[in-house]
Amino acid sequence: MDKLIITVAVTGAEVTREQQPNLPITPDEIAEDVYQCWKAGASIAHIHARLPDGTPTQSKEVYAEIKRKIREKGCDIIIQFSTGGAVWHSPEERIQCLDAEPEMATLSAGSCNFGDDVFMNSPKFIELLAQRMKEKGIKPEIEIFEPGMIENTLRLVKKGLLELPLHFDFVLGVPGAMTGTIDDLLFLVRKLPAGCTWSVAGIGRYELPLAVHAIVMGGHVRVGFEDNIYYRKGELAKSNAQLVERIVRIAKEVGREIATPDEARAILGIQKREGR
Repeated sequence: MDKLIITVAVTGAEVTREQQPNLPITPDEIAEDVYQCWKAGASIAHIHARLPDGTPTQSKEVYAEIKRKIREKGCDIIIQFSTGGAVWHSPEERIQCLDAEPEMATLSAGSCNFGDDVFMNSPKFIELLAQRMKEKGIKPEIEIFEPGMIENTLRLVKKGLLELPLHFDFVLGVPGAMTGTIDDLLFLVRKLPAGCTWSVAGIGRYELPLAVHAIVMGGHVRVGFEDNIYYRKGELAKSNAQLVERIVRIAKEVGREIATPDEARAILGIQKREGR
């Protein structure tokens, strides 16, 4: 198996300080949180930006500030920006974070119900994201919330907007989208083209069991407050780093080594560039 890539989704767009008092919000807080997760073993940081009052923002200036502050700490973690934003952000708002030049960015491959809302990704917008990432040399992480999104992705490959092998992230357990059972994960993994890599982000109570199965299946893992604010039932996690540390311990127990950021770049086919 490849070494295990751990992604940490430190903030997200929905969680509040009222729900999780340790949620990082400002660029300084996010950068310090990412730094601690990097020291714990994370090799990718999945970033959502916030305004000082906690409101989600897709401002390229805020994303650029977060990236700068992470790099100022001497942290070589792979920086991945979210083009998902919040469900109420417009496509024009969502795409602007790519101008801050991350190494990676998410590309959600379809629309789905998202709690009481709809996470809208029209075919036109998906193509625009893919085209813009290709132009800028940004590695896409294909976010899959439903099985049909894999087929949507393969259509983009046929159009020349994406190239195999790709890296997929299965976001499972979102209310309104695909659930997070082990059968769900197995079904999705079997649908991937040969040579593609994948990770899984289990939402809430699905986070830990899906992570454990991904470790032994040869996949990769995403954890963090965006997906789950608890360490165990009824006990809030102390930090994102605490969630990363648990995955590192489990992986070592079963003999799966942890990838450094540069090893993750090699696995994912990312060419390290100055300024990113």
